[in-house]
Order: sequence, then structure tokens, then C-alpha cells
Amino acid sequence: MANLDQYRVNPKKFSLKDFNPRDKTERSVTKEEDVIEFAKLVAEINLYQDILHAEGKRKILLILQGMDTSGKDGTIRHVFSECDPLGIRLANFKAPSNEELAHDYLWRIHQQAPKAGELAIFNRSHYEDVVIVRVHNWINDTECKRRYAQINDFERMLTETGTTIIKCFLHISKGEQKKRLQERLDDSKKTWKFNTSDLAERKLWPDYTEAYEQAIKATSSKHAPWYIVPADSKTNRNLLISRLLLNTLKNMDLRYPEVPAEYKSIKIED
Repeated sequence: MANLDQYRVNPKKFSLKDFNPRDKTERSVTKEEDVIEFAKLVAEINLYQDILHAEGKRKILLILQGMDTSGKDGTIRHVFSECDPLGIRLANFKAPSNEELAHDYLWRIHQQAPKAGELAIFNRSHYEDVVIVRVHNWINDTECKRRYAQINDFERMLTETGTTIIKCFLHISKGEQKKRLQERLDDSKKTWKFNTSDLAERKLWPDYTEAYEQAIKATSSKHAPWYIVPADSKTNRNLLISRLLLNTLKNMDLRYPEVPAEYKSIKIED
């Protein structure tokens, strides 16, 4: 296990080339050890998330971004496998509806921000509005830079009102994406996930890499840092994100609410 700070983006000197998507530093020597370690992590996450919900004051927002097939769904399914759904909420952001398009691009995002005592998970997020739209030239450079500033202001407002933000870019190689797309075609149980548009987007790999680099560099701040998660190994990905989340929960010094004095004298009658 490595120092988690090594995955944190330093916007002054950042390039995705400096992060190896095949890295397996978070893994143990054997698969069996990985299974045992991961079970411990998810159990602890469940414990601290329960306290977060019971305390009912602070909030956590976990943002997952990445190329197609990078494992956003798999991360959510595994990392939160032991958590009580109470106090956890998942928000998926697909192409905006007509109603959403009639508002500013952050309108639908703000509605899904976590409330007090809640851990919200964003499967994709407002970063679609500075990545995919830029790759397809639906906005120009000037508008994109304006949005970077707006996103920084938006996230600062969330943190100043009690939200802790963790932003993870699930970093996979082009070769690993090819493998996962082919698996979707070859396995009838996974084919429903395949879309021919994935192939068109894959051809834009260099453009997406550049757009993500620019967005991450422009929006990785002290209050809302980005972490680059090597994700060719699903096990490495899950272990790292679990450790990032658990470390965040522990550092919040969460506490169950004090028992009201009048409750201590109450006896439940037969």
C-alpha cells in the first residue's frame, strides 16, 4: 500500500502520463490477501458511514469520472457492498433532458448534492460539461475556462457549507478499454452494456485525454482535490478508492449524537 498523497493531483505539475493505469501498488501479494483486506475496508466504511448518518451534520460527495469502461459502476457495486442504503444516495448523470437544458448546466447537479448526514456518489458529474462538450466542440475555449471557474466556485460553496468532496478519475489504458469492450460483445450477459457509439468515442481517445487533463488541472483545489486512480486492475481500483474514502471518514472525527439526559431514565415496560 502506497502513500495516498501520491495519487493526489498537483495542478502545478500535472500530466496523466505521469500516472500508470496498470499500477497495482495497492494490491497485496496474493488474491486471498486482497479479498481479506477489502472485506475489512468495506466493513469499516459501513461503520463510519453509519456514524456520519447518525450525526446528521456533515456530508460527503464522492465523484467518479473516467473513460468508458473505466469501472464507475463496478466501483460503486463493490466499495459500498456492505453499506446500509440508509444515508447513501447514488446520482447518475446521463445526457441532460429538455428540462435540464432549459436551466444552467449546474442546476441538475446542485439538486443531487448531499444533504446533512448523507454520502452522495456521483456516477459522472458536472465534469461532463467541460469534457464531452469540449471534445465535440459544443463549447469553445472561452466558455470552457469560464466553466472551470464556475465549478471551482460551486465546489468551494459546497465545502464551506459542510460537504467534503473526493474526486476520483478512474485511469485506464486504451488497451484495457479495448479488452473490456470486446468482453461486452463476447459475453451475452454483458452485451446489454455495449453501444456502437462507444466505438465512435473511442476514436477520440487523444481528445478525451487532453480534455480530462485540462479539466483536472484547472479544478483540483485544496478544498476539492482530484485523485488519479490506476484502474486497469479492478482490485487495485477498489482497494484504492476504499482507502481514500475510509481515510476521509476517519479524519472527520465523526461521533454518534449524545444521548439525551431524559432518555437515560426511560425504562421500556412489558
